[in-house]
Amino acid sequence: MSAGSLHRRAAVDFRPASWITRGRPGSITVPAGADFVRVEGTGVIRGEPAPWLDASVWMQGDLDEQERLSAVRDGDSPAQREHVANRLPEELPFMLREQPWARATMVVAGPPATDHDPDTEVVVAPPAGSGATRSRRQR
Repeated sequence: MSAGSLHRRAAVDFRPASWITRGRPGSITVPAGADFVRVEGTGVIRGEPAPWLDASVWMQGDLDEQERLSAVRDGDSPAQREHVANRLPEELPFMLREQPWARATMVVAGPPATDHDPDTEVVVAPPAGSGATRSRRQR
């Protein structure tokens, strides 16, 4: 698979190497002519594929809460807990090395601590430590 194929709007069928190694069935399939392709995963916003991305979003969250949500989504079996335990020793050094949040077009950092009406306002927060937060009404 190449991002060039996606930019040409060609069909793509991709089987990640880690899926093959772990015996995971299936592949990632994108039909020809797709107007929009969303790729999810911690490893997406790294140096190698960065030139292929039109935009990227880093979702920052509490690690304990992410593990809880992962258990709800993927199950809380002994095999799943072992998978998570084996993944973290690889994922944390990767994140420190690649710092995907620094390459992201947008960073979303958990629920806002600023009071606002979520039906009519979006909280736009500057980097931590600046002391300023403002709300912008949606139109």
